[in-house]
Amino acid sequence: MTGHREEPGHLTQGPGDRQPISSHEISMPGLKMNLGPTRCARLDAMAVSGRALALLLERQGFDFFAGVPCSLIEDLIAVLEAHPTLPYIPAPREDVAVGLAAGAWFAGRRPAVLMQNSGLGTSLNALASLALMYGLPALLMVTWRGHRGKDAPEHILTGEISPGLLELLRIPHRVLAADTLEADLAWTVETMDKAMQPIALLVPPDVVEIGKAGHGAVGRSLIASDATTAAEARPIGTPPVLTPRLSRLDAIAAARKALGREPVIHANGYMCRESFSLGDRPENFYMIGSMGLASAIGLGLSLADRDTPTVVLDGDGNLLMNLGILPLVAALQPRRFVHIVFDNEVYGSTGSQRSITAEIRLDRLAEAAGYRTVAAVTAADAITQAVRTALDSPGPHFILVKVTTAEASVPRIPYTPHELRDRFRASVRA
Repeated sequence: MTGHREEPGHLTQGPGDRQPISSHEISMPGLKMNLGPTRCARLDAMAVSGRALALLLERQGFDFFAGVPCSLIEDLIAVLEAHPTLPYIPAPREDVAVGLAAGAWFAGRRPAVLMQNSGLGTSLNALASLALMYGLPALLMVTWRGHRGKDAPEHILTGEISPGLLELLRIPHRVLAADTLEADLAWTVETMDKAMQPIALLVPPDVVEIGKAGHGAVGRSLIASDATTAAEARPIGTPPVLTPRLSRLDAIAAARKALGREPVIHANGYMCRESFSLGDRPENFYMIGSMGLASAIGLGLSLADRDTPTVVLDGDGNLLMNLGILPLVAALQPRRFVHIVFDNEVYGSTGSQRSITAEIRLDRLAEAAGYRTVAAVTAADAITQAVRTALDSPGPHFILVKVTTAEASVPRIPYTPHELRDRFRASVRA
């Protein structure tokens, strides 16, 4: 069931009656504070501080945050940015944040995605064909711009339809209020774990304090120590001209020769089916939908489990849909991240329409962004060696593999989305 409220008060869905939190202290390791009055959604109410909200989220087990900023939760984001253990990843787009959360969940984290309600439109496909289809739990903390028709013109329509969008997506949701904050978060955790899907909290204006937490980015804690080597990173040389020699199927086979038990995220399309035909393994996550988000899922997994090598098998069309991932990877510098892009310069599964990569070099974009190493290869032995070298050295690594437009006749993958989810997560956490 889903629903929303028009006036202060909450949805009646969910187990148990919710009691407002009174003035009391929250104790966390190394932190102790008094929340004080936590009423909200009324003119005479007081908002909860960003620090208090972060503490409550941590107490409920949320330990991975990604999103696109909104001023309504700027204090919460500031606290997370400076937090010593809770990573906040500034995604370039809201759908990328959904992908990052998916990867983090596979690694055993409890993720939260922070976004303005305008981001529901941007992330609709990621929610429908990734988070909801596979059944990937996450908190969606969605600020409610245009609430009750009061905001800048660009927010009014989105404000009117935000609860309806969540209804259409069949995402259970509540409207967050400071006086029932603990109960709202507890309901969210219980519901997302039981339903195995994203759950949303709509955050109206004046629920979270604004402008009192400073600028959290000064702490730079979200970028782990891996990033300190970024200034010294130098890409390896790439040839000026690349002439494809292999089909994508043969190139994937060459790349897989270098693999052991590493988790591999496959971009959607024929790439999944071709890799499956070469030999299935539980460490393979096959994307069915969510074009463009394989790299985001892989990055989320790599950030949540920095000691495990993560490999992404991407395509040129997929990467073009999410070029913002390149500077994000370069900024965060995940040292065990291997990004392999098979570029056939066409959209093969839809009739081989041309992509723009006939005129541009994706490896040079990765080099400009700041990947630690960049390689461009075409021969089978060179592909295998490039992957093997990347797995044995600090990254992030980008490998461009130019391939022909040949499409193999391969079977469909027989697993359901939930089967793919469960076996992949089990292999990652084994």
